[in-house]
Amino acid sequence: ALTQMKAGTSNILVVGIGGQGVMTATEILAEAAIALGQDAKKTEVAGMAQRGGVVSSHLRFGPRVLSPQIAPGEADVLLAFEAAEGLRWRHMLRAGALALVNDSRFVPPVVELGLFDYPADPVGEMRAAGTPVVAFDATRIALDLGDIRLGNTVMLGAIADHLPFAAEDLLACVLRRFARKGEA
Repeated sequence: ALTQMKAGTSNILVVGIGGQGVMTATEILAEAAIALGQDAKKTEVAGMAQRGGVVSSHLRFGPRVLSPQIAPGEADVLLAFEAAEGLRWRHMLRAGALALVNDSRFVPPVVELGLFDYPADPVGEMRAAGTPVVAFDATRIALDLGDIRLGNTVMLGAIADHLPFAAEDLLACVLRRFARKGEA
């Protein structure tokens, strides 16, 4: 279970590439916390999110939360929809905190344009730096389930056991969200 810091506040950093459902996943996590009587604050930074740019979303919830911003070294969980983004945001984790990483490779435009090199082994680099990492191919799992758009739901499933509330509560929020969209 997630270790809560500072008077019961949980800090979750969600990162990835635009179009992966990072912001939707963060909203669902916030809705679940609020449904259980928690105060929740979130902030999002989307760089060309529509075109596959990088996206990061801070979520803090607990009895009383004043700021949505997670300070470096204070994230309890890093939920990385993309491995290189997980590596880039690793510094935000507190010592011993867990990174849950989709190890499917999504190459952002800044790499395609030659502005940055994609790391050869982002998950390996995170582990070498001492970060506990659970890596899995969320994209393959989503495709096996029949729809690549389920990737963010797979990522929510991965974090479900690392939250201070029951997985069933999170699932109820996921089902409510997609029922509103009229999707099966």
